[in-house]
Amino acid sequence: MRRVRRKQVAVLLCALAGLCPCAFGLNPSLDVSQYAHTSWTLREGFFKGWITAMAQTADGYLWLGTETGLLRFDGVRPASWTPPGSERLPSPSILRLLAGRDGTLWIGTGAGLVSWHGSQLTHYPQLDGQAVASILEDRDGTVWAGGVPRLGTGRLCTIRAGKGECFGQDGSLGRGVLCLYEDRKGNLWAGAFSGLWLWKPRPPKRYPMPETISDLIESNEGELLMLMPGGVRRLESGKARPYPMGGPSIPRTALNDRDGGLWIGTPGQGLLHVPWPDRRVFAHGWPFRRRSLPSFRGS
Repeated sequence: MRRVRRKQVAVLLCALAGLCPCAFGLNPSLDVSQYAHTSWTLREGFFKGWITAMAQTADGYLWLGTETGLLRFDGVRPASWTPPGSERLPSPSILRLLAGRDGTLWIGTGAGLVSWHGSQLTHYPQLDGQAVASILEDRDGTVWAGGVPRLGTGRLCTIRAGKGECFGQDGSLGRGVLCLYEDRKGNLWAGAFSGLWLWKPRPPKRYPMPETISDLIESNEGELLMLMPGGVRRLESGKARPYPMGGPSIPRTALNDRDGGLWIGTPGQGLLHVPWPDRRVFAHGWPFRRRSLPSFRGS
C-alpha cells in the first residue's frame, strides 16, 4: 500500500513540475550575498595584484590574468604559470585572455600577444611591444586582436591558421583598438581611439565619436551600445545618442546574460544589472542599490 502511495505522489509531483512554465537555478528574489560562496582575496595571499582578465579552457582550468603574471586555478588554489623551458611571456602584465573554441588560450599582455595550446607557446611578432587590450574569435574562427603601443599608432590584427595580417599602420586607428564586438548579424565592430569602426563586412567604415569606447554590447532590440566615460550610448544614424536608462556615470564593461539582462561593471559603483525590457538599474536584484563585489568569487 505504501509503495502505491509513493508512486501516486511521484506521479503527482511530476505532473506539477510539467505545469511550471520555467524553473530557475537560482532564486531571482535573493541577493547574491544570500547564496553560499567562497572568495579568494589578496589579503589571504592567494595571488598578487588585481585580476584583470579571466578565461576557462576546455580542460576545466580557470586562467586568471593579473598585473604581475598569469595564474592557473583548479578550483582550490591558484598557481603561478609560466611557459616551460626558456620561453617567456612578453610581459608579466596580463590585459586580456580568450579561450578559443579549439582549446587554445590567447594571452594579451602589456607588450605583445601569445597563444598556448597545451605544449606550445606561439608569439605573434605583429603585435610586439603593443599592449593587447582586445581579443575576439569570430564565428568563422578567425582571431582578432587590437594593440595599443606606448608611442606611435595602434594595430588591428587577424590571425587564422597561424598567419597574421595587420591594419592601421597608416594611423587610421589612432593609438589603437580598445574593444571588439561581433553582433548577431556577424558584423565586426572595433572601438578605437579614432572612433567606432565597422570593420566587417569590408571595406571598413569609421564613425567619429565624442569619447573613447571602453566596451561594446548589443541590446535585445539589436541596437549597438557603446560604453563611454559619459555613460551608455547607442549608435543611431552613425551618431552616438544617449541610451534611455539610469545607471553608472562611468561604465567600464558589459555582458548580456541568457535571460536578456544586461550586466555593467564599473570602476567605483560595483556590479549593476539592467533586466530587459525594464531599463532601471538594479544591483544584485534590488532597485537602485549599488554595492561592490569582491575582486574574485568562485563556487
